[in-house]
Amino acid sequence: MKKFLICLILLNIALPSHAFLWFKKDKALEKELQGKGYAGTLPSLGDKIEKSKTKVTTPIFESQENFNDPADLKPVPKDNPAFINIIQKKDKTSDFTEDANEIIPMLEKLVDSIEDNESLQLFITKANLLTLNIDNLAEKYKGKPESYYESFRKLQEVNNYVKSISTLRREAVTYQRYLAYSTTGSIYNPENIAQQLEYLTEELTTAILLLKEEG
Repeated sequence: MKKFLICLILLNIALPSHAFLWFKKDKALEKELQGKGYAGTLPSLGDKIEKSKTKVTTPIFESQENFNDPADLKPVPKDNPAFINIIQKKDKTSDFTEDANEIIPMLEKLVDSIEDNESLQLFITKANLLTLNIDNLAEKYKGKPESYYESFRKLQEVNNYVKSISTLRREAVTYQRYLAYSTTGSIYNPENIAQQLEYLTEELTTAILLLKEEG
C-alpha cells in the first residue's frame, strides 16, 4: 500500500512536465507549417453551393415518326423546270449557239476547199450547203434578240459573199472566153477570182473565230 502511494505521487509530479513538452512541440510544428498550407478543419460549404440542375433542351424542329419511311418520301420533281434548271444545273447553252456551232464545220470545209484548190463543182457543193444553213438561221432568228449578235451579222455578210463568189465562178466558166477583151470580162479573169477567193477565206476565218469565241 505504501509503494502504491509513492508511485501515485511520482506520477502526479511527472505529468505536468510531459504536458508542457507536448505543448511546446505543437507550437513549434504550427510555426514550421505556417504559410505552407492550410492547417485546420475545412468549413462545410454544402449550404452555400447551389446544386447543379440538369438543363432540358427543346429541339428546334419537331420530330416526325417514320422519317425514313420510303412511303412518306415525296418523289423527285423531275418534270418541274425549277428542279431541272437549278438542282440539276441544266445546260444553259442557247439555241442560237447550238445552231451556230453546227455551221462552224461548214465554214471550215469551205476554207479547206479554197486552200486545197478543189474543183469548181466541190466548191459550189460546199458553198451551197453553207448558204442554205445560214439562210435557215437568218429566218429562224429574224426579229429576235439573236439577230443583233455580232456573230449573226457576220454570218449574213459571209453568206452574201459566198453566194456572190459562187455565181462569179460559175459565170466565169461560161463567159470568160467571150468577154476576155472587154471591160466586163475582166471580172471573170483568173487573177480577179483568185483575189476574191483570198478575201473570202479571210472572211470565213474571221466568222469561225467569232463563233467559237461566243460559243
